[in-house]
Amino acid sequence: MSERRVRVRFAPSPTGALHIGGVRTALYNYLFARQHGGDLVFRIEDTDSNRFVPGAEEYIIESFRWLGIKFDEGVSFGGKYGPYRQSERRAIYKKYVDELLEAGKAYIAFDTPQELEQKRNEISNFQYDAHTRMQMNNSLSLSEEEVKRRLADGEQYVVRFKVEPGREVHVHDLIRGEVVIKSDIVDDKVLYKSSDELPTYHLANIVDDHLMEISHVIRGEEWLPSAPLHVMLYEAFGWADTMPAFAHLPLLLKPEGKGKLSKRDGDRLGFPVFPLEWHDPKTGEVSSGYRESGYFPEAVLNFLALLGWNPGTEQEIFSLEELVQAFDISRCSKAGAKFDYQKGIWFNHEYILRKSNEEIAHLFAPIVANNGVDEPMERIIEVVRMMKDRVSFVKELWPLCSFFFIAPTEYDEKTVKKRWKEDSAQVMSELASLLEGLDDFSLENQEKVVHAWVEEKEYKLGNVMNAWRLALVGEGKGPGMFDISAFLGKSETLQRMRRAIEVLG
Repeated sequence: MSERRVRVRFAPSPTGALHIGGVRTALYNYLFARQHGGDLVFRIEDTDSNRFVPGAEEYIIESFRWLGIKFDEGVSFGGKYGPYRQSERRAIYKKYVDELLEAGKAYIAFDTPQELEQKRNEISNFQYDAHTRMQMNNSLSLSEEEVKRRLADGEQYVVRFKVEPGREVHVHDLIRGEVVIKSDIVDDKVLYKSSDELPTYHLANIVDDHLMEISHVIRGEEWLPSAPLHVMLYEAFGWADTMPAFAHLPLLLKPEGKGKLSKRDGDRLGFPVFPLEWHDPKTGEVSSGYRESGYFPEAVLNFLALLGWNPGTEQEIFSLEELVQAFDISRCSKAGAKFDYQKGIWFNHEYILRKSNEEIAHLFAPIVANNGVDEPMERIIEVVRMMKDRVSFVKELWPLCSFFFIAPTEYDEKTVKKRWKEDSAQVMSELASLLEGLDDFSLENQEKVVHAWVEEKEYKLGNVMNAWRLALVGEGKGPGMFDISAFLGKSETLQRMRRAIEVLG
């Protein structure tokens, strides 16, 4: 096994938007592949034709493009093991279905949905297996002539795997260790359906993993019950020596209460569960995405990496390269990981702090322009420098910073009651005269002159600054007062002060 080239795959079904749990699975596959100098394959598992949703495949590819997870081969990336879309591999699967039938390791079943439902009503916890298969309509219970007649008549059928009872199936899991499951609890799963001439997930993914030389299957915990069947299929084909190693990742759990994370949790608590905004073509419903909500892709990946995996250190902020170095699949948790969406917001804030003022300013500039303000980039950069530590998203800057660009037209009532004293108009008039006389309006000079004046007049510094802030900002927010006045410049500062004196009296 150690000599095999590491090859992993991410194989979503195009049945709708990509869930954030799927993104984490793809990320862990990516980290594992990069760490071992291996390949990451992108396969589309579209054998369930009834659930196919137009646009889903393109959406999934665009999601990974935004996130910066690069595939080495697969659908839209090329490669020598194609085609990588399962619906284009029908002939390949049919060959392996026939091989199992000829070897007596699978059989044809003609049971209709109505007959299966009737049997479920007759037998509680009915399972199609060694104990019940001879009561059903299949090639084991019917005569050879009857089977041939039904096939000749074009009767629809499925092919089921023949699970031998009384076996212990060993699944070696890189996260959970040795998992032993009795074959009696595994039913004779459907591997192929004549109705659409397509295999089910169980057969298709085994055949593809083998033919594409996949060395490790890293997937969600929800697939763990399928693992013994997949082991038995590898053995049935005589591929036990090339069976991939399995790793079943912990579930992402609801932020509150019990159970796995769902879209409803996101809708209720106001966070996305999809990487990009999704427009459902069937219902017309629009679901929020991390990209459109203002998250940085690096922050999303960093947040997801630590949901179910622990680096064993106190470090929380990782670049993608650092994650590749640090990732160890054996350090993945067996227990589910609570989806702490507030932590996702924290990560985005940390990435805002780490990005340059110029980069954030270029993202903020269109918002400024959309609010009818034409400001040079250097002034936007200066505002970002003063204010970016106060926000978790770039879009939060405007309501916090608009006063830098637009003079207040009204004054917050609560702040006026609290901060505008009886003598505030007179003190502001004096301060305006003082500032008007300054040739040097730099932050440092203003600070020196104003502090000396406050001391000389024996005013309370807090009272002066609070009234001044109200005059320039319109409410009690913003950075240091000398930062604001230096940015606004002498003319704009005096204009705002005189208007406040006039309005507030």
